[in-house]
Amino acid sequence: MLASVLHLYKNAFTGLNPSVWLLSLVQLINRSGTMVVPFMTMYMTQSQGVSITQAGFVLTCFGLGSILGALTGGKLTDKFGYYPVMLGTLTLGGFSFFVLGLLHDYTWICVMTFILAMINEAFRPAGMTAIGAFSNAETRTRSSSLVRLSVNLGWAIGASIGGLIASYNYQYLFWVDGWTNLFAAFIVLFFLKNRPIVKELPKTQTTSFVSAYKDKSYMIFIFLSLLFAICFFQVFTTLPLYLKRELFLSEKQIGLTMALNGLLIALFEMVIITKISKKTNELNYIILGTLIVGFSYILFNVFSINPFLIAVIASIIITIGEILSMPFMMSFWLNRSNESNRGQYAALYTVSYSAAHILGPSFGGLIADHYGFHMLWWIIFTMSILTALGYYYLKQNESRIDLKSIV
Repeated sequence: MLASVLHLYKNAFTGLNPSVWLLSLVQLINRSGTMVVPFMTMYMTQSQGVSITQAGFVLTCFGLGSILGALTGGKLTDKFGYYPVMLGTLTLGGFSFFVLGLLHDYTWICVMTFILAMINEAFRPAGMTAIGAFSNAETRTRSSSLVRLSVNLGWAIGASIGGLIASYNYQYLFWVDGWTNLFAAFIVLFFLKNRPIVKELPKTQTTSFVSAYKDKSYMIFIFLSLLFAICFFQVFTTLPLYLKRELFLSEKQIGLTMALNGLLIALFEMVIITKISKKTNELNYIILGTLIVGFSYILFNVFSINPFLIAVIASIIITIGEILSMPFMMSFWLNRSNESNRGQYAALYTVSYSAAHILGPSFGGLIADHYGFHMLWWIIFTMSILTALGYYYLKQNESRIDLKSIV
């Protein structure tokens, strides 16, 4: 039994290109250094002495900069390639953190936050395009999953270390963020190869578009991904508030439920993806994952058991939904793109999540304030069902939509 389990893990992590591992290391370092964002509200209110509303506007600037950065990064990636964009954004991002940490004027902090977000988010389309360069159709989902694993671990490490640093001095967060960016740039410059080194296998899809914006199936997919992300991101925004206010969980208990998500992904995602990735259409897994994510929220409405236990169960279920959906979303757009337009596809996918980061908290908070959390969970559940139906429609009509797009 133990031997078979070890064999599963071995298969999950073998056969991937060494450059994918290096790319994952870059993502791990980069995300570990992203400590400022989770503590930005506290930094602005406690160190800079602004109101909560003003602090919230700083995060809005970050979100808007992220959207513009993703679109810009995608265009630059298609024009110059993933390598110079990754190297340039990591380097400029590092120095931008230094500058932001030195500012004290509120207006300039907002401006610099926007610029920093734009630079940082321009890295993501380039990084995702690099996955396509270092993998083929057979290894793409696992490669995407490994990079996702690195990002999740990076966020967990960054949040943990960032909390310790913030308790001592918020100012040091900017310096650590800046140096980790520059260290990631150093790895890209000296160790990551600047060329595709994996021979592409024949694609299962025969459709190829000059522009992602003319790919109607993909534009439908992006809209559905936005809806999915709005539902999913309630986990990090309104759900912790619900657990505190309505279920009276402590900060420690809430932190444990949040940490469980990252731990389960680290332990099981690669193994699960390896076992199921070739068994059916990507959209089937995305549909199932979307439904599971939605179902996790209504557990709070229909079960009256120990609050901490129901929070743990919901966290496990939503993680299962995440594992079944997000890696296959990545491979879906990677398999539709080619070397000349992969940056555009990556940019639009990044924008859907950046927009959800802006819309999700406002949407969830508005409903929770006016109608209560129970109504919010029913609405999120309903949105998840409608989104899953949208993905099902796309799966059933993808070929017909593609044909019309070409004509």
